[in-house]
Amino acid sequence: MTRYQIFTDCTCDLAEDIYLNYPLVILPMDVTIDSNTFSHTHDFKNMSAKTFYEKLRDGYMSTTSQITPMVFKEAFENTLKERKDVLYIGFSSGLSGTLQSSLVAKSELEDLYPNNKIVIIDSLAASAGQGLLVYQALLNQKNGMTIDENATWLNNNILKLAHWFTVDDLQFLKRGGRVSGAVALVGTALKIKPVLHIDNDGHLVNVSKAHGRKASLTALADRLATTITDPTNQIIFISHGDALEDAQFLANKIFESSHVKDVMISDIGPVIGSHSGPGTIALFFFATGR
Repeated sequence: MTRYQIFTDCTCDLAEDIYLNYPLVILPMDVTIDSNTFSHTHDFKNMSAKTFYEKLRDGYMSTTSQITPMVFKEAFENTLKERKDVLYIGFSSGLSGTLQSSLVAKSELEDLYPNNKIVIIDSLAASAGQGLLVYQALLNQKNGMTIDENATWLNNNILKLAHWFTVDDLQFLKRGGRVSGAVALVGTALKIKPVLHIDNDGHLVNVSKAHGRKASLTALADRLATTITDPTNQIIFISHGDALEDAQFLANKIFESSHVKDVMISDIGPVIGSHSGPGTIALFFFATGR
């Protein structure tokens, strides 16, 4: 069976237990905050999640940069030279141009390595939703799936992966154009918390609203309870923007209402956190639909 290397990028927000125990390559992305640009890596070695969110709470603006074709080309070529194929599971094309950069690199490398495969998968996902797809791909690889079989499985299941979010501060969504200034102002005054999801095109969509933080977290658990498939065999992913207590509250709600196999909690890194802000809670699971 042809060997292949699975790649993703640091927007996947995977828990440490996964990236330490599987042969995964996670590409970093640049983040600029407080006039300081740093490379965000999956292990937070250049800035911790807590430090990053403290800076956001102090009023600093953060911006991010997509991965360039050159970075992809160098990373992929290192694997191709080892006579291994490449399977890259990327950040949603509906939220970033990063996937397009990977396609440029693929185009440039295919003529140089005609006997190797470079397979690009648009996760249409973000944060630990992307991470959940990556985790499943790693399990598939471990269980003997070929690169083609794995790619087929991913493409068949991407639109079954539900993504549900709530944020604590509407101002970050306003900056990203997700809500208007008036909605952010009124919502903040009335303590309204939006419930959002990622749609079939990989875009972030505002679905409903809840009055108060606990109500918004309960709404996420309710979404899972009514749409999850095969819960006893699922590990649910929750990611959070420096809001571990709320993430644990949501996990407990899920255990109370649904007999899931387990829940895995991880940090939302600076790339996603720049646009969602501190206090964001995101829930990911396989369901009847997005």
